[in-house]
Amino acid sequence: MSIKHLFRRLAVAATLLVAGATVAFANSGPLVTTDWLEQNLANPKVRVIEVSVEPGLFERGHVPGAQNIVWHTDLVETVNRDIASREKFQALLRRLGIDKDTTVVLYGDNNNWFAAWGAWVFDIYGLRDNVKLLDGGRRKWELERRPFATNVTPVVASTITLAEPNRSLRARITDVLNVVEKRSEARILDIRSPDEFTGKIIAPAGVQELAIRAGHIPGAVNVPWARAVNAADGTIKPIEELRKLYAEVGIDGSKPIITTCRIGERSSHTWFILSRLLGYQVANYDGSWTEYGNTVGVPIANPAGTVWGGK
Repeated sequence: MSIKHLFRRLAVAATLLVAGATVAFANSGPLVTTDWLEQNLANPKVRVIEVSVEPGLFERGHVPGAQNIVWHTDLVETVNRDIASREKFQALLRRLGIDKDTTVVLYGDNNNWFAAWGAWVFDIYGLRDNVKLLDGGRRKWELERRPFATNVTPVVASTITLAEPNRSLRARITDVLNVVEKRSEARILDIRSPDEFTGKIIAPAGVQELAIRAGHIPGAVNVPWARAVNAADGTIKPIEELRKLYAEVGIDGSKPIITTCRIGERSSHTWFILSRLLGYQVANYDGSWTEYGNTVGVPIANPAGTVWGGK
C-alpha cells in the first residue's frame, strides 16, 4: 500500500469516527428522540433497555437490539421491600454489558413510568449523565411504526463496579414526617390523580398495592404526572411549560422536593423531570401512599372523608 493511499484511508477512518461520535452523542441531554435512537441502534456504545409494566410485552416485540429489565424482580429485592442491592444491580448491569462509558437508553410502556423508575435506580448507583429516557417511550416508537424485533441480541458482559448508593435521591418515611412536623423545609409533591389525592378513591381501579386509608400527606401539593406529558404521544412538554406548571403550586427549585405517589413509579417520572430536566434537588419517596397510608399513628389529610371498608 502506498503512503498516499494509507493517508487517504486514515483520513476516511477519522472522518467516520468523528461522524459516529457526533451521531452517538448528538442528544447530550437526559432525553433522546426516536429519530436519534433509530440512527444509533448499531452503535456499540449505546445499550437500549426496555423496562415495561406489562409482562410479555418485550417478548412480543421490542426495539431492535434492546435488552429487558423486569422491574419487579430485577430492580427490587423480592423478599424485603427495597430497591435492588448494589451487588444485585451490579450483577444485572454486568450481564447486560453496561459499563460506565455506555450510553444507556431506557424506554417502556405506560409513558415510561418504570423506565423512569429504572433511571432513578441507575442514578442512585452513580450512573446519571449517561442514562437517558427515550422521549415518548414505547408508545411513540409504536405510533411512528418504527422497527421491532423479537430476538434478543447477545452481549458481552462488562466488569462494571458500582459506587455505594446515593441515599439523598431517596426519601424515607422519616424524611416525610420531618416535613409534616415542620422539622424540614422540603416540599412534598404528590403526583397522583386528584381523586386519589383528595381521598375520593384509595387507588386506581384494578391495582394490587393498596393502603387502608385514603387521602394524602398533610401539606403536600398535587400536580398529576400526566400534566407533564403531551397526551398525543407521551413526550415530555417543553422546559418552560414544565417550570411554570410546577411553580404554580410553589415547586420552583428554591427548596428540596420529595415526590410521592402510590408505590413510587409515577413519582419517579416526575422525579426525572424535576431533577434531570429542571435541575431541582429532588428525592423520590418510593414507600409512597402504600406505606404512609398504612402506617399506624401518622396524620393524614382526607378531604373526601372516604373510610376503608365503608359503603
